[in-house]
Amino acid sequence: MEHVDRRTALRWGAVAMAGGLATFAAACSSDPNSVADQARSGDRKGYVAGDGSIEQVPAADRGEPVRLSGTTLEGKPWDIADRAGTVLVVNVWGSWCPPCIEETPALQKAWESVRAKGKKVEFIGLDKLESPETGLAFQTANKVTYPSLAFDGGVPLLALQGKASATPTTLVLDGEGRIAARVSGPVSTTTLLGLVDDVLTGKA
Repeated sequence: MEHVDRRTALRWGAVAMAGGLATFAAACSSDPNSVADQARSGDRKGYVAGDGSIEQVPAADRGEPVRLSGTTLEGKPWDIADRAGTVLVVNVWGSWCPPCIEETPALQKAWESVRAKGKKVEFIGLDKLESPETGLAFQTANKVTYPSLAFDGGVPLLALQGKASATPTTLVLDGEGRIAARVSGPVSTTTLLGLVDDVLTGKA
């Protein structure tokens, strides 16, 4: 095609910047709590915001395992190597980010759900661009009960293989630590639990 709609071109440019989606197989969400609508709302000045897109990666197409480690906001060491065989939800967030604030209750609800059902799933947050004290104060005020890693100059983020350029971003890692799904933008409880279940059951 000689002529490309300008809006389409801009959208594909944003997708490319958000982290190389060419390696991901896009999946449609039937979630009534439109993730795309959530991602398009709020004040996004000063950072790259996701468009709400959801990607799932077939097991045969997943890359190398993520090597994630760091120090929690409480000052405790944390290493993905201690969680082999566990599905891991990784959420990149910051208390300065309106969509992150918006999605916090949904993440906590999803965490409580997997815990209540005894699923072999863990959550870890990656706090971004703020001090551990600020991040911990936000988690405490919002009654978030899963841990988060401190920003530490962005070192933990480097482990995510360039797949978390947008804030917020949520990744679902399979039991081998490979990226199996990604939501670029705010995620709802229903969507996240669906992605987790797909990884647990081998449907994704």
